[in-house]
Amino acid sequence: MHDSRRIEQTAAEWLARSDAGDWNERDAAALDQWLASAPRHRVAYLRLQAAWREAGRLRALAAGLPAGVVPPRGSWGRGWRTGLADEARAPDLQDTVFTPRARRDARARRWRHALVATVAIALAGSVGWAGWQLGGRQEAQYASGVGQLETVALIDGSTAVLSSDSRLRVRMTRGGREIALLQGEAYFDVAPDPARPFVVVAEDRRVVAVGTRFSVRRDHAELRVVVTEGKVRLDRAAGSDGRATPVSLLPAGSVATAGRDGVLVRSLTVAEAERYLEWRSGFLAFEDATLAAVASEFNRFNTRKLELADAEVAQLRVGGNFRWAQAEDFVKLLELGFPVRAERLPDRIVLHSR
Repeated sequence: MHDSRRIEQTAAEWLARSDAGDWNERDAAALDQWLASAPRHRVAYLRLQAAWREAGRLRALAAGLPAGVVPPRGSWGRGWRTGLADEARAPDLQDTVFTPRARRDARARRWRHALVATVAIALAGSVGWAGWQLGGRQEAQYASGVGQLETVALIDGSTAVLSSDSRLRVRMTRGGREIALLQGEAYFDVAPDPARPFVVVAEDRRVVAVGTRFSVRRDHAELRVVVTEGKVRLDRAAGSDGRATPVSLLPAGSVATAGRDGVLVRSLTVAEAERYLEWRSGFLAFEDATLAAVASEFNRFNTRKLELADAEVAQLRVGGNFRWAQAEDFVKLLELGFPVRAERLPDRIVLHSR
């Protein structure tokens, strides 16, 4: 069982036992010990506890209906599904009811947006293909907004997934494939072509691959490379003599961080390396991280920023998996189980120690 699922299952078992009616001091002490043993345990328990309480609140909202009567269609609140241990999350405090007309309007808006996006992608692809056919060359730039992911199909058959607030410049020729990561992070699924290595350039570093899957992230003066399939080579950019100096050969499972002081390479399992890339499915994963580091990650994906008011709150340790689009839910969990007080402002949420 995946580690996070196992923790959620254990948290659900503790929650069910505490609600069974035969709870005693020994049980309470054992639960406290389990919660204190890892930040992820406390987060998982608080998440399920919040969902448990919300389920009771929803039952109260249905008061007045005869037993066994299902609320009429169109009156359901959003966001709640069955399967507590697998699906529960910190609740939205506001129930939204969608009328049939509102649903139709929302569907119409989604179709219009999808049509515009499809036409834009088709036009961009046809222009790139025409340039490739005429001159054996394609140049293009791609960007994603804050809180958006963009998947780009490149002319060579490779795919790039841009993380939030990221920019790429692509240059394809019959002799080479070069992608400049100008900002942010991108994940690449590279089409094999031994005659034309796939090169990602960022600052003075180059990541070179033939057919593989990996991500590259620019973060201030650092570069991070995560390899999930195949091998890549991490080079320095060419010097005055025109030659690049090889730095590291990175097999699948490698996580390399390159900075001014050199390159640090960690060898993990592929599953462990994949945790760094859970942003692709809407999640951020942390293992005993400081709240300062967690807030920084949330801020990459949200315009409403998390701000830390003091050094004490910044050093709190947090672990678990969280949806990056639900920063408000994350803050509610902090308020429930950590010595944190949140000050909510229109453009930011300021976290204070208490």
